[in-house]
Amino acid sequence: MLVFEKAPAKINLTLDILSKREDGFHEIRTILTSIDLVDQLVFLKQKTPLISLYSDSKAIPLNKDNLVFKAALLLQQKFKIPYGVKIFIKKKIPVAAGLAGGSSDAAATLRALNRLWCCNLKMDQLKEMAKDLGSDVSYCLFNRTCVALGRGEKLKFLPPLPFFWLVLAVPPLKVFTASIYEKYSFLSNQDKGYNNFFTSKMLLHIANKDYKGIVNSLGNCLEKVTTVLYPEVLKIKELMMQYGADGVLMSGSGPAVFGLVRTYEKAKRIYNSLKKVLKNVYIARNFGDV
Repeated sequence: MLVFEKAPAKINLTLDILSKREDGFHEIRTILTSIDLVDQLVFLKQKTPLISLYSDSKAIPLNKDNLVFKAALLLQQKFKIPYGVKIFIKKKIPVAAGLAGGSSDAAATLRALNRLWCCNLKMDQLKEMAKDLGSDVSYCLFNRTCVALGRGEKLKFLPPLPFFWLVLAVPPLKVFTASIYEKYSFLSNQDKGYNNFFTSKMLLHIANKDYKGIVNSLGNCLEKVTTVLYPEVLKIKELMMQYGADGVLMSGSGPAVFGLVRTYEKAKRIYNSLKKVLKNVYIARNFGDV
């Protein structure tokens, strides 16, 4: 028996950091939406309990270190599933780019194996499991525009966004999320005016379906850290604005940068310009509410 599942990338329209938590994580407030840059996963049920991973990408581990493996094992052990699975991951989302590719693959695994193994779990039950796998996995179960609170696992769904195109550019950098958050905490402790709060304004513009307000309210606290450590990210932002994007932001802890536009024609022009200086450039649409 085969099950097919798509795993969309996410972008952060805002990212506020509220405080450092006692568990070592950060209390955040972020607005997330999904885009049609997707990984595709195929699941084949096995009679033995072995979990096997395969992929067309050499950039991801095909063992217990992969979130897909962890998601499958968690479901298998929690509900004493006697079966196993072969999982093939066709990667399209850049790895470690601030786009939640691994988290989305893990969420797709929970959805798919819930069907393949006939677990009959409700989404709320899957969500409880997802938060043990990673901060973005809960969101990626649903792939709808929402505000995420806590570590990112507390979700409040929002009205649909106005339609837009985006150009996504990913420089060849390895950015480690934990180190970016730690650096942010150090800087904000030194400068009490370091925090920015972008989400409140963005919520108002989303409620009004105000595209212009949305692009003018994009904001990410972590940009202050990542762009200093990796000036290439700031250079991409500057190029996107120069080439005509309506609004530009780094997603998550980076290094991916996206620029929003209303038309495909403009997206294609920006894409063509960026491809002259950067390999990993994509055109995508928001679709998380369709």
